[in-house]
Amino acid sequence: MWAICSRTMVKLGVAKPCGLMKPCHLVKPVSAIRVSGRYLTHQKGLPSLPVPPLQQTCEHYISALEPIIEAEELKHTKELVDEFQKAGGVGEGLQRSLEKRACNSENWLSEWWVQIAYLEYRLPVVVHSSPGLVLPRMNFRDKQGQIRFAAKLIAGVLDFKTMIDNETLPVEYLGGKPLCMNQYYEVLSSCRIPGLKKDSVVNHAKSSRPPKHITVVHNFEFFVLDVYNSDGTPLTADQFCVQLERICSSSQTNIEPVGILTTQHRDSWGKSYVSLIKDNTNKESVSAIQRSIFTLCLDGAIPRGSEETYRSCAAIQMLHGGGSQWNSGNRWFDKTLQFIVGEDGTCGANYEHAPAEGPPIVALIDHVVEYTRKPEMVRSPMVPLPMPQKLHFTITPEIKKDIEEAKHNMNTLAQDLDMRVIVFGHFGKNVPKAHKMSPDAFIQIALQLAYYRMYQRCCATYESASLRMFRLGRTDTIRSASSASAAFVKAFDNSSKQNTEKVDLMVKAVRAHRSYTNMAVSGQAIDRHLLGLKMVAVEKKLPMPDIFTDTAYAKALCYQLSTSQVPSKTDCVMCFGPVVPNGYGVCYNPMEDHINFAVSSFNSCEETNAAHLAQAVVEALLDMRTVLEQTPRPKL
Repeated sequence: MWAICSRTMVKLGVAKPCGLMKPCHLVKPVSAIRVSGRYLTHQKGLPSLPVPPLQQTCEHYISALEPIIEAEELKHTKELVDEFQKAGGVGEGLQRSLEKRACNSENWLSEWWVQIAYLEYRLPVVVHSSPGLVLPRMNFRDKQGQIRFAAKLIAGVLDFKTMIDNETLPVEYLGGKPLCMNQYYEVLSSCRIPGLKKDSVVNHAKSSRPPKHITVVHNFEFFVLDVYNSDGTPLTADQFCVQLERICSSSQTNIEPVGILTTQHRDSWGKSYVSLIKDNTNKESVSAIQRSIFTLCLDGAIPRGSEETYRSCAAIQMLHGGGSQWNSGNRWFDKTLQFIVGEDGTCGANYEHAPAEGPPIVALIDHVVEYTRKPEMVRSPMVPLPMPQKLHFTITPEIKKDIEEAKHNMNTLAQDLDMRVIVFGHFGKNVPKAHKMSPDAFIQIALQLAYYRMYQRCCATYESASLRMFRLGRTDTIRSASSASAAFVKAFDNSSKQNTEKVDLMVKAVRAHRSYTNMAVSGQAIDRHLLGLKMVAVEKKLPMPDIFTDTAYAKALCYQLSTSQVPSKTDCVMCFGPVVPNGYGVCYNPMEDHINFAVSSFNSCEETNAAHLAQAVVEALLDMRTVLEQTPRPKL
């Protein structure tokens, strides 16, 4: 979802206690029979990530710069690119080394990408890296409803985990081609570990003794909840209810929020972490959190606002918890997967981005939400259960000082982030599809039009493209700002242009976006290739080629629009922060008849305003539909 250098990133109410409302098909039964080796066999059958031809990338790089830099600067960059790719030049040497690396590794990019984009990235994971996911508001408003829903959620995650453990996850496909399933095996029982200059990720699911517990946090206190019986079967939802009630009854108030340390700048947290785990009690407590299958955050109610602002408030809770006075300390943001269940029906998740992209997380959540809609099962007989274990922390004056600093910094960041979640209810995927256009491309071109109307210029735009068609594939960049999109946005509000010309330019812009998307998912986009060439130079300690020190390269990576489409069966939306100080984060989930948008910006930047961009997107989508409907259909 993210860009290198620029942050270089449910409705079935069969049982009211589930908190969900509209009929929906039930979740497919999970296979209890292990299919050993199926995962490895599938992975081995996937192709390796290709290295695109050097000349092709150089040509597309120049094309990508055309709409976002001035002509004189472009002329200079063309000269540098020509020099870089000439026969026998530095580019050819780097290309050969990269091709050699590709021949000798499962994926020439993935290790570099995780290190540079995530583990060496030192800004807080909160807002800057970890996305949040907002579910529709559930129909409970009290502690009992919260506990009942959370219990079914735990059971639903464990139901999904059975497919991972048994290697029976259905293989996903894109355009008829199977996708890499590795990320599904990385999100449970894993955690990021802070370092002094670089972090790491541990996955305890692959250890000789995989964890059998989750972490529950309530009132800033952490508890270990064993989720399996001695015979290996999971506890029932009823049993989880009993255990969660015990946790809520025994958690105190006025506890130091140790979890807020995970919101810090990574270098600061790395230093605090060393200090924290010097104490054996703290070390054991932290280890229990890190080893757990996932974290469940039981939150209090969020500040009440209007229905119009509710989703935006909910997004803030999922993204950063609202600051130290609300729920930012009721988290462990290093944990790969945190489910958040609020007492007022506000639910969702937050995930640490290093192990996975959004789609596998959403697929897991789709499964879980569908599971929670299942009818209540027959109540299970109550047997004595061990008391959930409260995790204790020794708070030294040094740790207390670090917690206070973390509170202050988190509150500053929370106040700086502006988040707007809107439901565009006029149409969804149905309208672009009726005009034989890709819904994603249509929305991306609307984003270009909205931005141009606000700023009278085009900007570098990042859209995440999945590389899961390849073994261990992560992402590349779809560059939505193209010469075709620039021509469209500049003509759209020009009164001298006829509608037929505007529609023609719209079709060309949508086609150009679709074409680049196909290139990107096929491993032929430019951004990761250029990064790979740059990394070869770094590892070989060669002088940095001029094209990478050129100001145009910095501008190409300064994504003032950082966007991602994360579709789901559930009527939810993912959200994340901007990747540059003067930019926007835009995530959207196109449903059949509406589109959920989450738009973020920083209040500290006078140029940006999330509400204004959200409104501009609404107007752009409506205006594009109007022009399409008023104009004879072009031949596509």
